[in-house]
Amino acid sequence: MRKHTQTDTEKLKEAELVTRARQQDAEAFAELYASVYRDLYRFALYTLGNPEDAEDVVSDTVTDAYAAIHKLRSVEAFRPWIFRILTNKCRMILKSYVNRTFPLEIDIQTPDRNYAEIQDVRNAFARLDEQERLILSLTIFAGYSNEESARLLHMKSGTLRSIKSRSLDKLETLLHYERSVSNE
Repeated sequence: MRKHTQTDTEKLKEAELVTRARQQDAEAFAELYASVYRDLYRFALYTLGNPEDAEDVVSDTVTDAYAAIHKLRSVEAFRPWIFRILTNKCRMILKSYVNRTFPLEIDIQTPDRNYAEIQDVRNAFARLDEQERLILSLTIFAGYSNEESARLLHMKSGTLRSIKSRSLDKLETLLHYERSVSNE
């Protein structure tokens, strides 16, 4: 899994792009968007479990971020800032899912993996609750550290670690269940 950790050169380039984007330079913002799109989409997809909703929420996030980038106080805080916007939008969508269920349809190119195993993981992940999916999506799929994720979710780092640990245990239990069901 690719971590979002940047080199010093990448950080400097991103800071320069943010500075330009804050002055409503659309080209600079487009470069910023291109640099984070995959991580945003992956996070939204795993959090929401629905490709169409993931595309929509990323689009809404980018639109809102472009309109508000002049409010961004620190040029170094772009990634956490845009992920915070995305996280809040995903939370609103998850609340609307209360009585809806979706199959988790993710196009992952993994020729060496067994399709049934991938489906089991998808099904188990989809059965986690909102907070569990958000935490695992940030720390595993988006590559944020526990501390960064805790700041994004406005919680203490220890609380996040505890929830993450329980979520991983729950995911493992659900995965064993999914595998036993698929083997029947």
